[in-house]
Parts: sequence; structure tokens; C-alpha cells
Amino acid sequence: MLPGDSTAHRKARGAFYTPPAVARFIVEWAVRCADDSVLEPSCGEAVFLHACADVDGFRGTLKGIELHRDSARHAQRQLRAAGVRASVETADFFLREPSAQYDAVVGNPPYVRYQSFTGEARRRSRAAALRAGVNLTGLASSWAAFVIHSALHLRDGGRLGLVLPAELLTVNYAAAVRRFLMDHFSSVGLVLFSERVFAGVQEEVVLLLADGFRSDGGDGTDHCEVYQLADAADLATVSIAGHGQPQRWVPASKSAKWSGSMLSTSGASAFETITGTTSFATLADWGRTKLGMVTGNNTFFALSPERVVELGLVDSDVIALSPPGSRHLRGLTLTGANLAALGAQGQATWLFRPDGPPSPAARRYIAAGEATGVNTAYKCRVRDPWWRVPHLAPPDLFLTYMNADTPRLCTNRHRVHHLNSVHGVYADAGVRRDAMDLLPLASLNSVTLLGAETIGRAYGGGLLKVEPSEAAQLPMPAPELVAAHRRELSSVRTEVRRALRSRALTDAVAIVDAVLLTDALNLDSDALDALRADQRHLSGRRAARSKGI
Repeated sequence: MLPGDSTAHRKARGAFYTPPAVARFIVEWAVRCADDSVLEPSCGEAVFLHACADVDGFRGTLKGIELHRDSARHAQRQLRAAGVRASVETADFFLREPSAQYDAVVGNPPYVRYQSFTGEARRRSRAAALRAGVNLTGLASSWAAFVIHSALHLRDGGRLGLVLPAELLTVNYAAAVRRFLMDHFSSVGLVLFSERVFAGVQEEVVLLLADGFRSDGGDGTDHCEVYQLADAADLATVSIAGHGQPQRWVPASKSAKWSGSMLSTSGASAFETITGTTSFATLADWGRTKLGMVTGNNTFFALSPERVVELGLVDSDVIALSPPGSRHLRGLTLTGANLAALGAQGQATWLFRPDGPPSPAARRYIAAGEATGVNTAYKCRVRDPWWRVPHLAPPDLFLTYMNADTPRLCTNRHRVHHLNSVHGVYADAGVRRDAMDLLPLASLNSVTLLGAETIGRAYGGGLLKVEPSEAAQLPMPAPELVAAHRRELSSVRTEVRRALRSRALTDAVAIVDAVLLTDALNLDSDALDALRADQRHLSGRRAARSKGI
């Protein structure tokens, strides 16, 4: 580490230096000719430029750019000491006008999360991406603009080889990056790892190998070539220059998430076969998924039964509520008895929401809220009156959206309202009620669980989050399939409920799989094993992230 530099300083500027084996692998793929010109933006210690010089017979042009002055000077000294003819410029890469003069751009762009990537640095990055017509959202981390701006430095036919966060595959803000890559390169390769590549760094990475750049877009490609490896040591076993044996994977669209690329060949085949039939649909085919109500201050508005009595509120002042959170929705139904038990435990099963004129007790409560500034919270002060939460009808089903295991559906048997800690699912008019009531049970199958891993967003703590737009895409047994096997599903309800109470989700899924996948759809055991193995693999990646390993 350079004098005066520190791990904290490196993290602040997104500098995570690349293992030589990874740099060598990318360079051996990217450098095709002894006279190639190669650029390494944000070069740090210039490990990629050193790797280029090690290519037999290489005599091309090597250029590095580094924002951190001391790192740039150190890199230049080290290159000279090694006899490498390369120049390193101290500059902000985003301020460089793209020159389209390089045969290859290789490197490890800085990774700074959007919370820290602010101000002038963010403005410059977004302006650089806009040169290519790519409008990145305010949630984009630093690497996203680097990908776009790096590509603009390529000649037509050039190669882009980068170490990127696995966010490329999964986050919504990367949709524009994914589309750009598939529009502007004739082939897109992805090297995925099941284990960490950077020691001591929690973030998972993917190697991007994009070939055949066309500045005008050209025909692009509709698929990715995917290489599944355990760790960086396995790179030595891949003959990437000869294209090895990659898996050909086709996303739903050019901007769709690439999470599905992490499936095994057999798992992807089984998943696509089943979801491609009329026996499976999406949650959108059952109904609409909507966010819950936003109070602006749950402590004030969400009340326990004891608190309602204490305040002297009357029936017209409150409406029945599924308590904040989703722990109580991990079964199949929320009944009146469930709600009463939750209330007896002190949970908030009522929402303060006078529909008409407030009662005298409610007026006193409103005055108390104003005395403590509840009415000044943003969501409160922008509505009139501030104390009337926007109404949302009780949904047919609840859908959990922050999950340690998998998203759960739960029948709203007691017809209570919900807050934005869960989603509500509202059945379409043509969906049979008995089928809708069975969907929470039917959704506990290996296809749906695997689909959730590819559609949802994995958070740093290992949680899987599913937004309403993503929930609409969740693969579900079709209404017709559930209705046709209503009797068989109903017969296993007690057994499934017992497994869920014991927190044995795997056992519950095995029971439902036997009814829907094995018996109804004749899925063979090898295909079912592949689906389950892929689901364990993807959920295991989330769990590993939560433990920081």
C-alpha cells in the first residue's frame, strides 16, 4: 500500500485491486494481435497493463488512466522498472472525450455505491454515459457509467474486458447497461464465480467479456455466453480464447435481469421447459400487485387493541390492519383468530383512520399528534387532512417482499388492510375464488422459488426483495392448473401448514412439488433435482453475503 494511502481511502474511491490471475485471464482474451492498442481506465497499480506486456510478442500501445495521483505515479514507476512501455496519465476518466482508438479496453472500474457517489463526480459520470445515449438513474453506482464510457473508447470490432460487481446481473438500474452491451457488441460473455474472488471483499464479481463493438449499434446479440466457475483458480481450466464450452443463455429482453444466467444448464432447461407451457403463468395472470398504505408515522397510526381502548377510540375511528412487518404472514392464511392472537400480544392490529368526522377521542388524539409534530412528516403534511391515510381496499392475498428465504403469499381471510411493509395482490375478475385461496399453497413449489431468486433483488444482508413490478413476473402455477388439482392440493394443506409451522420450508415445497410438478406435470426426478440445486445455489449466495464471507 502506498504511503499515506489506506484501506478506507481505497474503499472511498472504489479501488479494489485485481488478482493477477484475473487480469491475465482477461488480457489473454482481449489481446488478439501483437500491435493491439490497449487502454486500462482507473488503472490503480496497472495490473492489466503488466499482463499485456507479458503476452508473447506484444509490441502494441499501452495506456493507463488513474484519478489518484500517487497511484498513477507509482504505477508508472513500476511499469518502467519492469521494462514495460506504457504511459499512465493522472486524469478523471469521465472528463476524457472518447477517441475510439483502442482495440481493447480492460480493467476493474471503481465500485462506489450510489449513497457515496454524489455531487460533481456523479454529474460527470452521467454526462459521460449520455454521450452514448444512456441515461443512468440516480441509483447507479460508479461502475455503470465506466462500462459505457469505456466502450466508447473502442474502435469498431474492439473488445471490452472488465471486472464488474455481480450487480450487473441483478439490479434494476443496470438495465440500461445491459441493453447497451447487447445492442453494441456482437457477443457478450460472462464468467461467474460461486465463491469470492477478492479476499476480504463482500461484493461478488463477474467478468464481462464483450466482443465486436459497433459504435452505431449494428445487430448486437440476443444472448450471453456464460462460464460457471468456482473461483479464480478455475480460470486456468477455461480455454476462453477458443470459446471453451460456455452455456448459451437468452434473457427475456435485452434490458431484463441476467440473474437467470447463474442457472446450471440442466436447471435452466427444466425451468424454461415448465414456464414455457400453459401450465405455468405469472402472478400478473392471477391479479394486480400493489404497494400497501403509507402512513408517514406507523408509531402514531398503527395501534394495538389495548392502545385503542386506552385512547377511547370508537369503531369509526379505526380499521382492521395486518400489523407492520411480515413475520406473521409466513403461513398460508391470516384469519380472525390469528389477528386476535396478534393483538393480544400487543401488536398493532388497528389503523387510526377516521373515515368521517373524528370522534371526540379521535380529535384529542389528532391534537396530541400535532403537539408532537407528527403532522410535519412529509407524507402527513402533503395530504389533507393530514391524519387520514389514503385508503386502499383489503387485498385478496398478501405478498411478503423482504425475505430471508423466499417470498410468501398468504390469504387475507379476515379482509384486513395492509401497510407498505407487504404487498397486496388483488384477484382479477375471471379468477376463481377457490383457486385464489389455494395459490399461497401452490406457490410453494421449486419453479416459483427458483424464479423468485432470478427476479428479486438480493441485498447485502442476504435478504431477497421483490418490488410490485418484479412480483408481477413471478412464475406461478396457472389458475387452470391449480383449479384442476384443487382436490389434491387441499388434501395436503394440513401437512404443508404443519411443515411451515416447524419452519421446514423445504419439506413443504417437496409436498407441493409432488402434487404439481411430479404428478400433474410429469417432471422427472433429474429435472426436479436440478431446479432444487439451482435454487439452493442462488439462495446460498445470498446467505453467504449476509455472513460477510
